[in-house]
Amino acid sequence: MRCSPRERHTFETICSFANRQGGHILLGVNDDGSVEGVNEKAVVDIERNIVNVTSNPSLFNAAPGIELGHCSIQGKQVIDVWVPMGPSVYRYKGEVYDRIADVDVRLKGDDQVSALYLRKQNLYTEQRIYPYIEVGDLDLQLLDRARDMIRADRPEHPWLALSDNELLGAARLRTRDFQTGEEGFNLASVLLLGRRETILGVCPAYRTDAILKRLDTNRYDDRATVSANLIESYYQLSDFCKKWLPDAFALEGDRRVDARDIIVRELVSNTLIHREYTSPFVSQLVIDREGIRTKNASRCVFAGRISPDNLSPTPKNPIIANFFKQIGLAEELGSGTRNLFRCSRLYTGKEPVLFDGDFFEAFVPTPIVAGLPLKGREREAAKADRPTRVTEDAVRELLALKPAVTAKEVAEYLGANQRTVRRHLADLVEGGTLEMDRKGRSTAYRKRC
Repeated sequence: MRCSPRERHTFETICSFANRQGGHILLGVNDDGSVEGVNEKAVVDIERNIVNVTSNPSLFNAAPGIELGHCSIQGKQVIDVWVPMGPSVYRYKGEVYDRIADVDVRLKGDDQVSALYLRKQNLYTEQRIYPYIEVGDLDLQLLDRARDMIRADRPEHPWLALSDNELLGAARLRTRDFQTGEEGFNLASVLLLGRRETILGVCPAYRTDAILKRLDTNRYDDRATVSANLIESYYQLSDFCKKWLPDAFALEGDRRVDARDIIVRELVSNTLIHREYTSPFVSQLVIDREGIRTKNASRCVFAGRISPDNLSPTPKNPIIANFFKQIGLAEELGSGTRNLFRCSRLYTGKEPVLFDGDFFEAFVPTPIVAGLPLKGREREAAKADRPTRVTEDAVRELLALKPAVTAKEVAEYLGANQRTVRRHLADLVEGGTLEMDRKGRSTAYRKRC
């Protein structure tokens, strides 16, 4: 980070760096990279002031660790303040600052500060042991299902020769806390294998809202509330996505790629594996006219936009992630991001947007029948003066939500010209796919009985 020597902003940045992943503050370098420099005679006084302020308990609740240095750049003096990430939650003048992208953000709500405390914890919350959870609180038949999934892909996997008790130990679902000596089932075991009442007893706010919002953007067109164990949740969320997302044809070289299925797999597994389950935030999966979006509570080290170029994967729940990997629902840490970018380009020619912070948010664009207006494609179909597969697929999806549709609704859904859509609908009527229902000046289209 570059920073001019403005005192208040400097100490806010020291506070935010200590609360996040640390960083360098260059006093005397402007945000645009130009070197302004500091007064050479004032270098020692500035460094002494930084030490005095950060060590003053009336200004900082805990002294952040800093290292100071200075050098000459373009003949001007620059002070380098290195701030490592610290173990405490730091406050400057009673305020908590966090670093989000290139901004020092003052945290106002208790939920934001609580998320910061959570991020500072050394232990993964999935390791938390519940001594009163018993075998009967879990559905151990899920272990047989897990074995079947493993056997289909890796018939020599060592877990297949283990008993239920041995497998629970090998998967680290029943562990011992080496600080307290406490033994038992941990949060990961409850989430992966727990019965519904057990899961909700431990995580009462746990659920994922899957929502379709294409026609009724104020409410929703379809919705599924998923609160089952993580294995069943994966399949319920995947089925919801595949129900409403088109399986568009995609080629990688000369090989057919199931881009949609890979995108769904990565998004769904990510929102289940890398979620902070102690947060009361309800995770969301939303399909709208532009694409598919997910949002879930996170516990990140690096905050900001994620791409394959700056990828620095950090496990949020390594026990859960390992279990998903063994049963074939996930791969190596970091591969999901690369798969999303690769398959999103194949799916629509566009890149996804991923952002991590106190919440992990992902957006992947989807093709025309999911509401993305590709007007050029529709114009080509109009020139041919015949109904297209695009229009027919759109009508089918709309008719799954309501008994009849109008040309205006189809046109808005596709982002296409209404006159063109009417011609295509007329062709579908003539071909026997649809029938018309004239009501005054408007015409509705429904499936032919």
